Amino acid sequence: MQLPNSQRLLDVLPEHLRAEAERRYAVRGPVLYQHLFKLYGGTPGFDLWYGDLLESIGRLHGARAPALLAQDAQRAAQPDWFASQHMLGYSTYVQRFGGSLRGVAERITHLRALGVSYLHLLPFLRPRAGENDGGFALASFDEVDPALGTNGDLEALCAQLRTAGISLCSDLILNHVADDHPWAIKAAQGDAQLRDYFHIYPDRVMPDRHERTLAQVFPQAAPGNFTFVEALGGWVWTTFYPFQWDLNYANRAVLAEMAGALLRLANSGVEVFRLDSTAFLWKREGTDSMNQPEAHTLLQVLRAIVDIAAPGVLLKAEAIVPTCELPAYFGAEGEPECHLAYHSTLMAAAWAALAEQDCAMLREVIETTPKLPPGASWVTYVRCHDDIGWKVLMAEARSAQRIGAIAQFYLGQGDGFAAGVPFQEGGAGTVYATNGMAASLAGLESARDEQQWEHALRRLLLVHGIALSFGGVPILYMGDELGMQNDYAYAVDPERAHDSRWVQRANFDAQRLAQKGDPSTPAGRVYDAIHTLIAQRCRQPALAAGVPRSVCHTADPALLALARGSSFLGLFNFSARNISVSLAAMGEGAWPGQDECIELAPWAMLWLER
Repeated sequence: MQLPNSQRLLDVLPEHLRAEAERRYAVRGPVLYQHLFKLYGGTPGFDLWYGDLLESIGRLHGARAPALLAQDAQRAAQPDWFASQHMLGYSTYVQRFGGSLRGVAERITHLRALGVSYLHLLPFLRPRAGENDGGFALASFDEVDPALGTNGDLEALCAQLRTAGISLCSDLILNHVADDHPWAIKAAQGDAQLRDYFHIYPDRVMPDRHERTLAQVFPQAAPGNFTFVEALGGWVWTTFYPFQWDLNYANRAVLAEMAGALLRLANSGVEVFRLDSTAFLWKREGTDSMNQPEAHTLLQVLRAIVDIAAPGVLLKAEAIVPTCELPAYFGAEGEPECHLAYHSTLMAAAWAALAEQDCAMLREVIETTPKLPPGASWVTYVRCHDDIGWKVLMAEARSAQRIGAIAQFYLGQGDGFAAGVPFQEGGAGTVYATNGMAASLAGLESARDEQQWEHALRRLLLVHGIALSFGGVPILYMGDELGMQNDYAYAVDPERAHDSRWVQRANFDAQRLAQKGDPSTPAGRVYDAIHTLIAQRCRQPALAAGVPRSVCHTADPALLALARGSSFLGLFNFSARNISVSLAAMGEGAWPGQDECIELAPWAMLWLER
């Protein structure tokens, strides 16, 4: 297997870009070719197809704007540019946050005041007509949703964000397209080439064989993994919803199409891609068709293409799997995969610690979090547009009953403080996941007096404190900085009532935004507290992503003591009682301005800096 030369890549480039492109290809080309050969080398005309792919990459690289090329060079020279303690993300829907892409631009001042340097806008490309899974059923990879603006608006927003020091993150939905995407429409019309973009079976023989080992993502709303489509004359693989058709990555044309879609969006100014549903990309009978080796090979191919054509771009894996399965999504030195991955287990464990008033699982998650390869980082978060899936904690909980008890707690039963909503209930009242805004889950919604409200605010700060101090790129979910609460209007909307995730997808509260500078208002108190915490993080280099972390021994099960390097110690009281903390007993030595023994109030947090 000999690496083809870079000529077809270089021939389509302007002269001034060729030398650098040739250098990048010399470094990343061998990995690109090796992995593509592994996947598709046995298919007819592979080398000719590979040359076509190089030419396409070259054309798209050559179309990058000068400002993006300059940013590529700057970031390639500092590959850990996103690991600073100043890096802060924010996640929201365009229509919920600003109404349109132009409306989002009007919110840039708020984002900068908060300290945001990374903005994840959930799907804003043209979605399926009608029900579309919150925009995750795409009808086009190249057109902005007309309800949100135009492609020109997207390019203008990217430029405005870049000027403000904010990188735009877009979802790239890798696993599936909507049933009204042109590929699906033409496949249904009988186009043989496009039928092969999907997994289509003439009868139930193969679907039934696969179903024996497949899980169900939405067992209530969309049971099963295959949907009969009369126009196709068969059953199409639909992991998520019947209107989302899974793509067939055993077909090399699909990979080439998705690589092109990524680079075209990058040329619009998108700087980070959340690669949606990465665990599901490769199907294999007899397995759960998740986390297959070929799925990782595909991600390594996309990384190599980005490193050649747009090295200023980051790839983020959306793989909501237990911690032990996450390292593979970063790849290894010499064969990198994604720059970022969500630490969903850390997020779930922090909420579990609040429910149990016990940090055992949270400590274990932190202690067993693997070391990452160079140029990689975790994404830490408190909430997002999706549910909290408690199953990621099964290894740490060692008991389905324990997981069930935590899920039940967040339904707000009994004397609990939480106001959550169940998601994907199973038999005998089993709750697979929980929805709700962070403020509602922490107790701000149910607080009935000043003390309850103050305790709820502390709980909200506790979980944010974990995300901000753990090490990685922390991401705030829209409205959490203002204490926005659950929106129950979804329950009476026929188009949304079936999906309780809409409880945390409210419109941005303009009234709360106007109150953010007024400490006499609830929104002002929450904003001041979270903004102060963010500013404190920025002042502490020990909270950068690459600084080692460790958990100090504590006698009290509700106390977490998180050290970062030798100059930072975070103390977190996950209980409704006072805790006395002996710094000497933890072997941490003296901390300026602190007594040897510290009293932590209920649900309180203290960050110490040496």
